[in-house]
Amino acid sequence: MDVIQRIAEELSVNSKQVRAAVALLDEGATVPFISRYRKEATGGLDDTQLRQLEERLGYLRELNERRKTILDSISSQDKLTPELEKAINEADTKTLLEDLYLPYKPKRRTKAQIAREAGLEPLADAILDDRSLIPEQIAAAYIDAGKGVPDAIAALDGARQIIMERISEDAGLLAELRERVWQKGLIHATVVSGKELVAEKFKDYFDYQEAINKIPSHRALALFRGRNEDLLSLTLKPGTEDKEEHTLCTQFVARHLNIKDIARPADAWLAETARFAWKVKLFTRIDLDLKLRLREAAEQEAIRVFANNLRDLLLAAPAGPKATMGLDPGIRTGVKVAIVDPTGKVLATDTIYPHPPRKQWDESIATLAKLIQKHRVDLVSIGNGTASRETDQLVADVIKRHSELNFSKITVSEAGASVYSASELAAKEFPELDVSLRGAVSIARRLQDPLSELVKIDPKSIGVGQYQHDVNQFQLARGLDVVVEDCVNAVGVDVNTASVSLLKQVSGLSASVSENIVAFRDENGPFINRKQLKKVPRLGDKAYEQAAGFLRVMNGDNPLDASAVHPEAYPVVEAIMATTGKSIRDLIGQSGFLRTLNPANYTNEHFGLPTVTDILQELEKPGRDPRPEFKSVEFKAGIEKISDLEPGMRLDGVVTNVANFGAFVDIGVHQDGLVHISHLSDTFVKDPRDAVKTGDMVKVKVLEVDIERKRIALSMKTNTDNIIVEAKPERNNPKQANKPKQQAQSQNLMANAFAKALKK
Repeated sequence: MDVIQRIAEELSVNSKQVRAAVALLDEGATVPFISRYRKEATGGLDDTQLRQLEERLGYLRELNERRKTILDSISSQDKLTPELEKAINEADTKTLLEDLYLPYKPKRRTKAQIAREAGLEPLADAILDDRSLIPEQIAAAYIDAGKGVPDAIAALDGARQIIMERISEDAGLLAELRERVWQKGLIHATVVSGKELVAEKFKDYFDYQEAINKIPSHRALALFRGRNEDLLSLTLKPGTEDKEEHTLCTQFVARHLNIKDIARPADAWLAETARFAWKVKLFTRIDLDLKLRLREAAEQEAIRVFANNLRDLLLAAPAGPKATMGLDPGIRTGVKVAIVDPTGKVLATDTIYPHPPRKQWDESIATLAKLIQKHRVDLVSIGNGTASRETDQLVADVIKRHSELNFSKITVSEAGASVYSASELAAKEFPELDVSLRGAVSIARRLQDPLSELVKIDPKSIGVGQYQHDVNQFQLARGLDVVVEDCVNAVGVDVNTASVSLLKQVSGLSASVSENIVAFRDENGPFINRKQLKKVPRLGDKAYEQAAGFLRVMNGDNPLDASAVHPEAYPVVEAIMATTGKSIRDLIGQSGFLRTLNPANYTNEHFGLPTVTDILQELEKPGRDPRPEFKSVEFKAGIEKISDLEPGMRLDGVVTNVANFGAFVDIGVHQDGLVHISHLSDTFVKDPRDAVKTGDMVKVKVLEVDIERKRIALSMKTNTDNIIVEAKPERNNPKQANKPKQQAQSQNLMANAFAKALKK
């Protein structure tokens, strides 16, 4: 089966669609461009299908390259049989391909190879062919001290090594046993002796066992982290009954060799050979393979979770082009202040010291009020780090004392702001600003437009993943880059205000071309239409084709340049204008009229029904933003630290991270609480992202607070009255200690789940 057909079957689409998409990708087209502007060619494949296609295309092409290399290698050894060639050509995974290649793969001298060189292969064949032979007797004929075979025992040992290697390199047997252990096997974790104290964070895994094919990704990565830190030992058991399963696997190997215990002279010797082959060769290989399989699956899932959270964060609702004050809270070092205009340009900066040790509360209020009035600030963006709630109270006092000032305060995540502040990009953007003040600018801008600001930060520094430092960093970076590219192109970019960081994520634009766009803009003033882009150095026809539809020219000389209608499709709009007798300005925004038009009337050989339909929808709301409407959450007054919390409290919060085991929620106490997956909804939730997404505002109930371990258990269930936190016996109080346990659901279960979840 060729690559095109295989991908078509996997995606449940036809080969023609896949072939067209592959051709476009090979020509250099990006997924966002193909998804949006080449629907006729691909039959309407969406961006998710195209990403899957792109990934599988790369894998299968690598598989075919490896296949060719293997065939050439075996052929050069004159060992390529028609049957083997057929098996290699039909191999559909890299694992199976490598299994087939194993017997022919160049390797260091093994014991089996040494035995062959000593002339012992005929002895191995003889015993396998005729089980009536007495191994010790026929081995005597192969004694040769000059070849390192001093006696019959050595000869038989060499023959056994040859048979064991053949067994271990049997692709079919290896695949069957590998799958058997995957389905039945268990991972058993134990603490390394003598390291109980330093391994405290892995306490839940000191004696832990779970089916290998059922271990969730976050637990698997926690186990591997513990092993890598030499705090945990991980053992693979082939089944629940360890010894029994080892015996069954040995019998499986024996059956494969047609070994039967019917009292023939060679039967016992061959049975022992099968046992050794399983224990020394096969299980050792399977142990490595399955732990690698578990790790790779866990890493892929962790990357998927990180990517989904990043997408939600990047596509969070923007507050919009409003004058904004950014506050980067601090105690000893003060609160850094930055004010930006509606376009993000820095207007003013300052530092105030309302908190200890200076306690300049009134002076700080006066300074903020003066700046807000002078620059007509609409929004105050407060970073959610240290002293966030105290700073939030400061701004609340500004509102109380200066009712004439009309502004709103919002707390935002400052994750990654410090990384950006110290970056080369920030230094280039704000060479005159102190590093600490750059953070305040970032906090202000990320409220105005999260996407535009967060693209400047390495996604791995934003902190919405699980075990991000434990996964393959290349695959993680690639997966996150794809998310950033998709988000930027889904929203579109104002070419006259976008930074280089934002522009380089646009389909078809490289970093150097993006720099040229900004330089051209600085030298010649704002772009007035899309055609001007062709004058930008190194922005050729191909790049223009890929990028133009995603670049917006606001208030230019052609209203279509502010929309997602691609310039190549402008003739379609001109045809609509001609038949309706309306100008473009009369068409834009006229939903009622536009919906009376039949898209089929404007199709031609270049633009089909999907494109014309998209154009009419775009004319209804040109340049529409797919992001939700901006809303903010107000944390409960008086609840500022974890010690202020009490079980039963109902609070507003914002989701900061979603993992496979639940969601983390900021409730304004400098420590996110966990809503376990079992408490996300009144109904069963299989995937937490079906219930919540990063950035969602939610209402939660406090279930349990562990101040010492800084853990907060929350619930989003509407009816939590029957959830009772089990009372813990007090020391030296026999009456309390003997009190019967309550029969209602115990919150200790929640605490245990919480502890496992936070092994990060």
